[in-house]
Amino acid sequence: MSSEEYFYAIALRECSQIGDIHFHKLIRTFGSAQEAWKRAKKEYKKLEGIGQKTVSDIGNSNHLKFAEEEVNFCEKNNIKIRLKHLNETPTLLKECPDAPAILYQKGNIDNALPKVSIVGTRNMTAYGRQFIEDFFEATRFSKYTSISGLALGVDKEVHEQSIRNQKPTVAVLAHGFQYLYPANNRKLSEKILQEGGALITEFCSSRKPDRENFIQRNRIVAGMSPSIIVVETSFGGGSVSTAAFANDYNRDVFALPGKITDVYSQGCNQLIFHNKATAISTIKDLIKLLGLNTPKEKMEELFPHSETIIQLSENQEIIYQSIKNHPQISLDDLSQKIDVSTHKILPIILELELLGKVKSFSGRQFTAI
Repeated sequence: MSSEEYFYAIALRECSQIGDIHFHKLIRTFGSAQEAWKRAKKEYKKLEGIGQKTVSDIGNSNHLKFAEEEVNFCEKNNIKIRLKHLNETPTLLKECPDAPAILYQKGNIDNALPKVSIVGTRNMTAYGRQFIEDFFEATRFSKYTSISGLALGVDKEVHEQSIRNQKPTVAVLAHGFQYLYPANNRKLSEKILQEGGALITEFCSSRKPDRENFIQRNRIVAGMSPSIIVVETSFGGGSVSTAAFANDYNRDVFALPGKITDVYSQGCNQLIFHNKATAISTIKDLIKLLGLNTPKEKMEELFPHSETIIQLSENQEIIYQSIKNHPQISLDDLSQKIDVSTHKILPIILELELLGKVKSFSGRQFTAI
């Protein structure tokens, strides 16, 4: 398809009523952005669920001028324009129903390498930092690409540890390439590119880092990987939204549990309690669940795995055996089988998760490990 398709895709996406979902409907109906630009206004009745008002801005010459400037900016600054409908965006991200129609990319992404998204608070503690260091140390022989959001705190540590351990890393931005937020991470962004990683964004070059962009950005972080690790976050923190997107996309979510009194562990604990994430008990088990290679050298873990037999309480044993005998049993079915209310079962399941005896899945289903 000609380079004009990029030009018309940008113009089409810039129309006031055309978001990613409507964009994809236009492409499915007319076959290309160029054809949609030419025909949608007259032939809108062919579009399911799209009325005349939605297509009214298509054909606006101002959007063509904007697209021309955007394409020129990308060419001058070595920015690749990636279109979903041309199968140019990252493989897993394409599966998401609300995936960006357009991505702007600097650097390289190896689609063949496994991806792991790692996110967390800007107010990272020593506990979170130690976990990230230990995780990258334990996976130093594994080949994968890390994904994060280039924010301060956990994101910054993830990108830096990736570089230190010679892992390509992708930073997903919440703004266009005329900006770099936070400015403190400019040198880090340059290092990411130098070391074979990438910077990507769905926002056009002039888009500023507005507050609402960050939640939108988080769906890309969640969509690019089969697994998401939440290191530390408070109640309602941005990483909770990333976990929510990941659950919607049927991704695996893992959360680092902590003390209930620690503000930046409360969000992780909440995700685990509500079965929105699997509790991380040991790094060794986490690596196995992620499908990464087992470390070749033995190392001390942040949460060492005990070889001794864990003595379960009577209630823990009843629930554990029921889950073991009925793999991927739902919470409601488990409640009926042992005749115990669900609100009494959940805290015990959390205890079993922390002991590494039980794994939870989306839809409140559980299996014994």
